[in-house]
Amino acid sequence: MSLRNSILIIAIILLVDQFVKIYIKTNFVYGEPGQIDVTSWFKILLIENEGMAWGTKIPGAYGKLTLTVFRILAVFGIGYWLYDASTKHSSNYLMVAISLIFAGAVGNIIDSVFYGVIFDNSYNNLATLFAENPYGTWFHGKVVDMLYFPILEGHFPEWLPIWGGQPFKFFNAIFNIADMAISTGVGILIVFNKRAFAKKTSIGTNS
Repeated sequence: MSLRNSILIIAIILLVDQFVKIYIKTNFVYGEPGQIDVTSWFKILLIENEGMAWGTKIPGAYGKLTLTVFRILAVFGIGYWLYDASTKHSSNYLMVAISLIFAGAVGNIIDSVFYGVIFDNSYNNLATLFAENPYGTWFHGKVVDMLYFPILEGHFPEWLPIWGGQPFKFFNAIFNIADMAISTGVGILIVFNKRAFAKKTSIGTNS
């Protein structure tokens, strides 16, 4: 697959990711129970993630800035990986996987870098795009998540130590389109590892 096609994949994912995030950000209120129940196991709501996956944060005054800068450096590394793979005419599996990972990483970086200065607060309030009083500063934006799949809900058996009788949900994570792209790209690398990293063989060479 050509680098041009990879760039097309990245552009489409970024457009969809940012469109959905901006729509959710300006039409949903964080802190209220409002949500869209697509099905009993698929819901759309607004959550803002200040840190890494599962809401993990880097402590300290510069924790968020450190995370954002690290993400930016990682994207440069992934971008070089994509370029290098294209010059070596790597497999379509690898090119698609890297493109998805790159697009997802950039999608969340856009939130972290820009959202703090273009949106106002979403807590008990509909956020405004290009607000006069933004909620944060450059490189301190919150990542917008909205896709929720509580596929299975219930209670742990009473006989189970520690968690006995407590409620549980599977799958309890809330994520976005960019996260889906990253997860899909990583999944391709894991499931189709041999095909993704298959070496090109020359045809018609002399022995």
